[in-house]
Amino acid sequence: MSSNSSASSNSSVADAARRFLNRPRRMLIGGKWVESRTGETLESVDPATGRPLTTIPRGDAADVDRAVRAARAAFESAAWRDVAPLDRGRLLDRLADLIDEHAEELALIEANDNGKPVRVARAVDVGTSAKLFRYFAGWPSKFEGSTVPVSPRGGLKILNYTVHEPVGVVGAIVPWNFPMSMACWKLAPALATGNTVVLKPAEETSLSTLRLAELIQEAGFPDGVVNVVTGTGPDVGAAIAAHPGIDKVAFTGSTEVGRLVARAATGNLKKVSLELGGKSPHIVLPDADPAQVAEAAADAIFFNQGQTCTAGSRLYVHKRIHDDVMAALIERARRIVVGPGTDPGTDMGPLVSARQLARVNDYIASGQGEGGRLATGGGRPDGLGEEHRDGYFLEPTVFVQTDHSMRVVREEIFGPVLVAMEWEDIDDLVEKANDTPYGLSAGVWTRDLTMAHRIAAAIRAGTVWVNCYNLTDPGSPFGGYKESGWGREMGRNALELYSETKSVWVNLS
Repeated sequence: MSSNSSASSNSSVADAARRFLNRPRRMLIGGKWVESRTGETLESVDPATGRPLTTIPRGDAADVDRAVRAARAAFESAAWRDVAPLDRGRLLDRLADLIDEHAEELALIEANDNGKPVRVARAVDVGTSAKLFRYFAGWPSKFEGSTVPVSPRGGLKILNYTVHEPVGVVGAIVPWNFPMSMACWKLAPALATGNTVVLKPAEETSLSTLRLAELIQEAGFPDGVVNVVTGTGPDVGAAIAAHPGIDKVAFTGSTEVGRLVARAATGNLKKVSLELGGKSPHIVLPDADPAQVAEAAADAIFFNQGQTCTAGSRLYVHKRIHDDVMAALIERARRIVVGPGTDPGTDMGPLVSARQLARVNDYIASGQGEGGRLATGGGRPDGLGEEHRDGYFLEPTVFVQTDHSMRVVREEIFGPVLVAMEWEDIDDLVEKANDTPYGLSAGVWTRDLTMAHRIAAAIRAGTVWVNCYNLTDPGSPFGGYKESGWGREMGRNALELYSETKSVWVNLS
């Protein structure tokens, strides 16, 4: 492709994203794009400028109810119920193709709405979404039941077999840190197993999900199979969790809100899966390479502005190499370019909202007040320019001289703030790594394979990375121990969350 045609293509993509961002959005219910019942709206704000991008409907319980009714009608209709497994897989594949075709546009929408660097949005958010639909497209024809050798009383000759059936109407509530890909974590297995969905994106970052919903229609899914209701957590999220017409709720977000979702779901005892918070230990043994560890530890905490549940936020470095690792890590943090996500040179964008920036700043003040020492960061970066003076920017921040009595060590911050500690005794290290209500993930760096396996076995977490960090794949299960959630996303395990198993007994005597 010539440079002129490449420039023209980039301009066309930017224009498409701009047109989408500049129009007030509607929500999708029963195949129609509609306003909220009340006509009220919410502003979607550009985190890099603090200025509005567009408006979205402010839905409420009545909007959720009409979406649930649309999803139930679609679930019971022949147009969806009778779709053959291979054809359901083709729909998912077609949606993956459309995501790939519109990848640059989707990434620009995400970078504007969420603030993350556009190259991260392209590689992670958009790339993961397409991979999820491709992976789960293969499952409808392969999610098999089984025949079971049973021993009934009375000498009867019995055929016993199991089949998997969809749960029904799924309520999906997703967060603002990876807006579209988190939606796809729910949508792909739910649709693969034959369910219909009422989806609530985060009110801060609904735009990429609304564009995805347009692509879902274009892919050919029947009306009402996927419905998107925008609005706040207390209005829309709470209504989804409590609605008696929803058979299963899937939630990703904070542990605090996860508890509310679980309580609300008890009304009709709907199935619940929860992917919640984390305070992940990142462990460095004395034989690790300091330069390699410093690079990985920086990526683990500053990726996505630290707004990820798996962030390697607690760094434990063996005393023998602590100073070398920290010197390299601090130097790496200071080289990170902070700026608007739409700038190709940006390494780390703004935080998602003024509220989130205030929350993280409160933790930084708390860490200093409790005796932690700021080794770098903690303030607003220089040189952002007048256009971005009201953006929600924060420097990469590293605390040293911290201990487990401090809030910054014990609580999830969800921002670009690392706390670092020395260790010497392996048993004490494991005890401290597990000294948290969370159990989502952990990282270990060592050349000693025996120690790597020993620590991986001892850590109470759903994912342990050895000599790598923050890797996920649609085929590998993801979820947490303890207060990090219930159930597993992705992989075959996810299919169990969105299906019922029926046991059939046939007397052949």
